[in-house]
Amino acid sequence: MAAQSTLRRSPADRFSELFDRFYERLTARLDTFQRRSPLRKRTTQLLATLALSFTIITSGYGGYRLYRRRKTERDLGRKLVRRNSALRSKDGSRTIYVPYKDRTTGVSIYPTKNTTFDAHRRLFLNPPREARMEDGVPPANIRPGLNMAFLYQFGALMRIMIPRAGSKESGLLLTHAVFLLLRTYLSLVVARMDGEIVRDLVAGQGRAFLLGIGKWLSIGAISSYTNSMIKFLQSKISIAFRTRLTRYIHDLYLNNSLAYYKLHNLDGGVGHGADQFITQDLTLFCDSAASLYSSLGKPLVDLVTFNFQLYRSLGPLALSALLINYFATATLLRKLSPPFGKMKAVEGRKEGEFRAMHARLIANAEEVAFYAGGPTEHTLLDQGFRELRKWMESIYRIKVGYNMLEDFVLKYSWSAFGYLITSLPVFLPALGGLTDSNLGTSAANFDSKVSAASPELVKNSDRSGGRMRQFITNKRLMLSLADAGGRMMYSIKDLSELAGYTSRVYTLISTLHRVHANAYYPPRGSYPDLFSLSDVQGTVHKGFDGVRLENVPVAAPSLYPNGGEELIDNLSFIVGPGDHLLITGPNGAGKSAVARIVAGLWPTYRGLTSRPRNDGQDGIMFLPQRPYLSPGTLRDQVIYPHTELDMQAAGRRESELQAVLEQARLGYLPEREGGWDTRKMWKDVLSGGEKQRMGIARLLYHEPRFAFIDEGTSAVSSDVEGLLYETAKGKGITLITISTRASLKRYHSYTLTLGLGEEASEYEFLRIGTASEKDSVEKELLELRERLSQVEGWQRRRREVEEELGRVWISGGEEEEGI
Repeated sequence: MAAQSTLRRSPADRFSELFDRFYERLTARLDTFQRRSPLRKRTTQLLATLALSFTIITSGYGGYRLYRRRKTERDLGRKLVRRNSALRSKDGSRTIYVPYKDRTTGVSIYPTKNTTFDAHRRLFLNPPREARMEDGVPPANIRPGLNMAFLYQFGALMRIMIPRAGSKESGLLLTHAVFLLLRTYLSLVVARMDGEIVRDLVAGQGRAFLLGIGKWLSIGAISSYTNSMIKFLQSKISIAFRTRLTRYIHDLYLNNSLAYYKLHNLDGGVGHGADQFITQDLTLFCDSAASLYSSLGKPLVDLVTFNFQLYRSLGPLALSALLINYFATATLLRKLSPPFGKMKAVEGRKEGEFRAMHARLIANAEEVAFYAGGPTEHTLLDQGFRELRKWMESIYRIKVGYNMLEDFVLKYSWSAFGYLITSLPVFLPALGGLTDSNLGTSAANFDSKVSAASPELVKNSDRSGGRMRQFITNKRLMLSLADAGGRMMYSIKDLSELAGYTSRVYTLISTLHRVHANAYYPPRGSYPDLFSLSDVQGTVHKGFDGVRLENVPVAAPSLYPNGGEELIDNLSFIVGPGDHLLITGPNGAGKSAVARIVAGLWPTYRGLTSRPRNDGQDGIMFLPQRPYLSPGTLRDQVIYPHTELDMQAAGRRESELQAVLEQARLGYLPEREGGWDTRKMWKDVLSGGEKQRMGIARLLYHEPRFAFIDEGTSAVSSDVEGLLYETAKGKGITLITISTRASLKRYHSYTLTLGLGEEASEYEFLRIGTASEKDSVEKELLELRERLSQVEGWQRRRREVEEELGRVWISGGEEEEGI
């Protein structure tokens, strides 16, 4: 009754009672302390009250600060998620916010250190001799397969995927291993329980049979959870591997060495592009590597465990037969296995080529539509898919015969061999390792009713029950062993496919390391080709207050290791602050090549190239021929390559952006497009002239000291073009313009004319308005006048040719006037 009355009391009464007890204990402690302390009781109570008050105030203030900080982070996270931006810290790390349930959560991404790249470079650029199939670095032409090259490449990639013993990936692998071992142990338990259930069923022991069913269901629940966790952890390992490799590749691919440009335009080590490698091949490699840990590690543990159990049950003869069977099966399948690794590598390359064809069509859809080139592109795409289909069909045809052999050997042959092995205790108990004594011992826990029967019946029942239990247990072990052996043999094919994926990913990372380190060497025993990437001997100086080229040959590079084509043999000029330069000349003379050399896109093969750094207002900016509009808001188009956070950190406001657009004659865009936060496909929204003026707006926003403008106003009217140039010069920007418009001379101080002379490799650097420049103009006028004076002769010759073509000659020397 007292307990019922206690339960019926309200929570407030119970809390009051607990508080009274706490107060009594606290008072007793204070009295004890007062007796021991020299302070008076009132002083002690006052100090305790002050301490309690201070604790309450401090905790309340701390809780308020924690609440405010979390609220600020939540608001900032929602803002950054909405604007697809991130926080950058001084150490180079970025914190991105992603939606999580009804809030946002921050994820910190730390860049890979240069010391890590330096430590890994030898793994990808200097493989050992036994891991090379051919000479050359990186070994991109290694034949994928189960060889030393595969082991070395996979080990190098594992250094990236598992950087240290205490990493997240190590914890996932350890947890996965624990569940794999647990599943092996549960398989042994299930095999033993299977034999006991069948024994009890044959012996008619209902109670023991029902108890065994209950145990079976309990173990089944644990086994189901274990299997689910194994699959879950395998997926987590695959995602963790892919995250490590993707971040590593992105740090190599998108850095100051311009690997994203050089990889496709100078190196050529990855074929048509890196997108296929990074997106599809990397995913397949991580999935295959994560499944390999389960498909190879778990069967290996099962083989050792089940063989040991069968050795205890069946004896050494059965174990020897099993080992011989393993060796024979592995040898047979290894000899007859097709080169799946090589076929997978070729399939991945053809998939990449087919994907690149579609990407090229998407990127040039407008140009193709203007030319009405749909049928031609249709033919090219069909041809690319036809090659891919033929290769995939050939792989499937090869797999048919191999799968038939594999299924027959691993399923039916092994099952028949398993029945022979499990029959040894029945027909040959001496050789099978099972005697009457342990048969009786194994069946000693029979029901008391059977024990009360006659001695002869007990002996026969013990022997038959023990044999039944032992046969069922051995059969279950043999089935599990066959399954483990089958998965081991199947894993040979998985290893071959993994070798193909490993070769692709290793080739990508080794090529990125080569581009990142400029590790280009001529072939062994030969000199490098002239103007190849292994023939770069020039110097690039960043930090110069101006643009300077001294004895620099302008050469269009070719894909490594081929040599390039020389356009200008020796170019020298210098542009200081305020010395606006106009680079002009015919098509193909190398005007845009000068900008590429200064920007670092093309190598400086000889001589010296000096330029400012790309850091803020003290640097240099390049406006290419084709304006690039990034995905994002209208604000992002003006401040590119900065983000909104960079803009706020610099103290810039949207009113300044509006002023910049007004100066670029684009002040109507925010109102027309719906504001600064509007997101559209800007390359399709803006016209050609608006795209070029947007590039000028970026120039006016960043205000660098020097700027290269490569045909940046060709789609802008002459009057607006002049206003843009005057505005840029008014902001103190030194302009270096590449154009064929003679009207732009009025906005520049010097001209660099390329493509002069018969060999089209001579150039002329003159100051505009000087006597020499006037002489050059007069010389050009004289040449034009001479050509005009020859117009009448050319017209007369044209009439003669037309008269000759109007006659029809026949045999016999006669001629007939044309109609």
